[in-house]
Amino acid sequence: MEIRTYQQEDERGWLHCRVLSFLDTAYYDIVLNQKETYRNPAIELVAIEDDKVIGLLDIECEEKPMTLCTADQTLGGMITHLAVHPDYRRQGVGQALLLEAQNRLVKSEITYLEAWTRDDLWVHEWYLHQQFEKLGTYLHVYIEGSDGIASKVDGLIPVQTFCQYVGKDSEKIKKKYKRVHECTGFCKRIQ
Repeated sequence: MEIRTYQQEDERGWLHCRVLSFLDTAYYDIVLNQKETYRNPAIELVAIEDDKVIGLLDIECEEKPMTLCTADQTLGGMITHLAVHPDYRRQGVGQALLLEAQNRLVKSEITYLEAWTRDDLWVHEWYLHQQFEKLGTYLHVYIEGSDGIASKVDGLIPVQTFCQYVGKDSEKIKKKYKRVHECTGFCKRIQ
């Protein structure tokens, strides 16, 4: 396996790997048709085996504290994408990607990494195993129709809405709406 910087010609493999790796997670319907680009400096890595993208890691790095990350007043790096092709899980691919990213960040001013993920406990366990600490949680809420949602635009009718709930009555929200995910943050000091 080779870990290297993402190149434009990797895009199709990157997308393919990301889609397949997300299918059995709480992010199963978050599909991209092109790779995200970043406003800030970013570390974009791919794991390659047999000329195929088997893993990926993107970290967008802050140039000003608290503009992407929330855990500290120093500069952080937000893990925006981390995925391992299902056929290559539990073989150290994610850990190798993370280690390479951390090695590249040693010479930077980034002092910590932050990641947010949904309620897949095996993913939480992976972050904890990599020495990340839990930050906190909030809810991702999908609302069908206009149940509790109003539009201020004349003629615009909510059909399906995605919301973030940061209030204090999470249990009420979980009971009221059919699809609710708990989004958990993780943080790791690297310097």
